[in-house]
Amino acid sequence: MNGRCLAHRRSIRAACLVVGALAGKDAAWGAAPAVETPAAEVLAAEQARVAAIAKASAATVAVFDAEGQGGGSAVLISADGFALTNFHVTAPCGPAMLCGLPDGRLYDAVLVGVDPVGDVALIQLLGRDDFPVAEAADSDAVRVGDWCFAAGNPFLLADDFRPTITYGIVSGVHRYQYPAKTLLEYADCIQTDAAINPGNSGGPLFDADGRLIGVNGRGSFEKRGRVNVGVGYAISINQIKRFLGHLKSGRIVDHASLGAIVSTQSGGAVVDEVAEDSDAYRRGLRYDDQIVEFGGRRIATANALKNALGVYPAGWRTSLGVLREGQTRRLDVRLAPLHGESELIELIQEQAEQPPSDAPDDGKPAPSEQPPGEPSPPRPRARQAPAPVATESLPEPVAARYQPRRGYANYWFNLQAQERTWQQGVVGRGWTTLGSAWKVAGTTPQGPFVLTTDARQAELALPAGVASAILTGDLSDQLSPPRSGGLLVAVHLWQRLLAKGPRQFGEVYYLGQLPAGPEGPAADCLVALASGMELRLYFSIDDCRCVGIELFAADDADPCELWFDDFREQEGRLLPFRWTVRHGDALFAELSLDAWQVLAPSVDASGGLP
Repeated sequence: MNGRCLAHRRSIRAACLVVGALAGKDAAWGAAPAVETPAAEVLAAEQARVAAIAKASAATVAVFDAEGQGGGSAVLISADGFALTNFHVTAPCGPAMLCGLPDGRLYDAVLVGVDPVGDVALIQLLGRDDFPVAEAADSDAVRVGDWCFAAGNPFLLADDFRPTITYGIVSGVHRYQYPAKTLLEYADCIQTDAAINPGNSGGPLFDADGRLIGVNGRGSFEKRGRVNVGVGYAISINQIKRFLGHLKSGRIVDHASLGAIVSTQSGGAVVDEVAEDSDAYRRGLRYDDQIVEFGGRRIATANALKNALGVYPAGWRTSLGVLREGQTRRLDVRLAPLHGESELIELIQEQAEQPPSDAPDDGKPAPSEQPPGEPSPPRPRARQAPAPVATESLPEPVAARYQPRRGYANYWFNLQAQERTWQQGVVGRGWTTLGSAWKVAGTTPQGPFVLTTDARQAELALPAGVASAILTGDLSDQLSPPRSGGLLVAVHLWQRLLAKGPRQFGEVYYLGQLPAGPEGPAADCLVALASGMELRLYFSIDDCRCVGIELFAADDADPCELWFDDFREQEGRLLPFRWTVRHGDALFAELSLDAWQVLAPSVDASGGLP
């Protein structure tokens, strides 16, 4: 050691002695500094954080494509393997994926349903029925400054399937991120500074207690880089809850539209244009109205309206508050689809043909806020590598649960939902023996009524007069009684469906879960198509009893709504003895049944699906 180094070492030792002396400690060379024990509350908070992360990590999924390379993340929401991820994660994978859990095991997974606009997809992991599950929180209760953490597989680092955890705070709530050269629209999302990088897409965002508050999917990056800069976005779990029943239908799900063009003027959201065939127009929305409330939220700008609207699937019913000439009016509206079915499918195909959003082909920097997209790095280590899947065929477990059909992500799951709803709500209630000939009698507030109907004709005698319908020709000409929207045709198609069953009736599919009535709870909805009309049957989620039917005779007209209650057992059937008939904003009739006579029971008691 030269003299200069020795002098330098001595100067460092002297500085240490001075520091030790000032601290009142033993300044002997080499003595270890004393370390204070953290306060009990600090240790308790640390242990709680470790426990919450360990619990949440168990439900975090590493998603790979069939080759075990590109992918993203997901989160399990039910013990039978249903998991949430991003649409942009599943899109390049097709119907089959490989999913790893922190226990080191790899599972086949199948695509269930997709919400391409909201960037959400539902998949199902296969092979067990006791998967660990993330507990869902109320994301509307999340506040700026709350602690949170993201879990996932950024850059596919987790070759042992144990997720990477990034901790931070909620930086913003109710954020709106417009589509950037994509279909993906992030409405009402949660902003966080917990790092969300490529590979985190589809993974969970948890609150400090390890409860699920959102699904990560979008981040802000350096213009030409792939590194998170502390601004990430998660789709709120409350929004996903509204779409979950639709996603389980196996369909390609669309978001809602008000059917109006709105702009911010003089500090308010003002209607510039409203489509005359929209439900909002029929409910009374007009040009120059100022929208002040939507779905229970105060609306001050057009952007705020778009943000609130984006959390609803097409067909949802909610309230709308408008200010006109100094007076506020409340409208109950049924939201239209944002796209036509064919248009949505074509847009998805166009999206798939475009280059990734992080590698634009125009030479310009990528958008500053975009879905991260997922890398395709080398596959995980050999001992953990997902087995490759032949492109010509699907893995056997996936093939058993996949059926392609236009308009569906996976029609197999729609068939299962149809069967479950039909068996529990129709067969289980004894309705398949009701036949197509009834005599129903009772009272209305105005006096007695009698309804008689068979396969050829129907008649309703009310205190105000008698209405009839011939059911053997064009049903669109038989929408009687007037101002009911076609009550007799609605009953006829209902009877025909019960008598024939879904497969002999015609096209029937499971739509998802929608509100039953203007202010009713969400219910499972079956749709039956016949004679250019759409019949919807609503079944209570709690006990699967049929709580109502709707007949849509035309796209630009209000449906006939028939809502049921006062259920009673009669001859082995659970039947509704109170019918409320509505059309548009008007109550057409309240029918209290005294007697329900089945004139010709159906001989086909199965009514099920093949």
